[in-house]
Amino acid sequence: MDSVLLLPIFFGFFATLFVMPMWIKKARQVGLIWKDMNKPNFPENVAGSGGLITTLGFVFGVLLYVAIRTFVLKIDNGTIEIFAILTSILIAGMIGFIDDILGWTRGGLSKRSRILLLIFAAIPLVVINAGQSTMVGINFGIIYPLLLIPVGIVATSATFNFLAGYNGLEATQGILILSALAIASYFTGSTWLSLILAIMIVCLFAFYLFNKFPAAIFPGDALTYSVGALIGIAAILGNLEKFAVFIFIPYILEVILKSRGKLKIQSFAKVNSDGTLEKPKNKYYGLEHVAIDIAKKIWGRAKERYVVLVINAFQLLIIILAFILFRGSIF
Repeated sequence: MDSVLLLPIFFGFFATLFVMPMWIKKARQVGLIWKDMNKPNFPENVAGSGGLITTLGFVFGVLLYVAIRTFVLKIDNGTIEIFAILTSILIAGMIGFIDDILGWTRGGLSKRSRILLLIFAAIPLVVINAGQSTMVGINFGIIYPLLLIPVGIVATSATFNFLAGYNGLEATQGILILSALAIASYFTGSTWLSLILAIMIVCLFAFYLFNKFPAAIFPGDALTYSVGALIGIAAILGNLEKFAVFIFIPYILEVILKSRGKLKIQSFAKVNSDGTLEKPKNKYYGLEHVAIDIAKKIWGRAKERYVVLVINAFQLLIIILAFILFRGSIF
């Protein structure tokens, strides 16, 4: 009977894979196209908000999982948590899509508006009192659902889109982080959560096939807010807060580096006529700029794919270290 649980994973992947080309075509027809900022002359021909289709593929994959649990496996425990996850992801994705439509080049939603709206994405977990209120030996009581859960969801949702802007980066980062959380969830007994994360992972992989260099579609905040929210949700429901914070180190560093520019300096590169990249300023204002210099040292020049590879390698290293440091509480 366990093999039937592969169906939601396959469904999420193929739903995203087959619908994405139609979305790309329609987005181009209606003018939902964005500039590819790390290409010479910044061509404005890439469809936007592919995260909307990715999120919907995930949602319908999870709904199929619920249907299988209900009608085939006759399991009803955990259903409230699953629908809380879906509600949070849909709220985060909707906020991200609104931000995409308003347009980042025109400012989009203000930073304050994003934070206030993303608090609503945490409400489904607050009302079911998700997770365990005891962390690091301290029982936070009512403070945990009313304060720590919203802070966690807002933090992961709002900062996941900081490390972005390069073909394939957001998708591969999401795959790596969610895969780590899925493995940790499985070995700590939350197998249902690991399967839900697996559905998003395959949806991200299907999206990546269109988003890899040279990208035919961009994720937009419709994807980064959803994936960021899911990272926070997985940490809370899987009781993996410390593990999740550790593997989020690249994003913590990104926030620190961006703070040097008061969060106003973009992470895009300075593009040479041959397509190679340079950091736009002498100082680092993002891990992407650090990765450009590392790529130049390794390959002699920095290309967009090299920058993504360097950042992903760093993220993978952090994940491996996390499993080593927290192996006692996971395995």
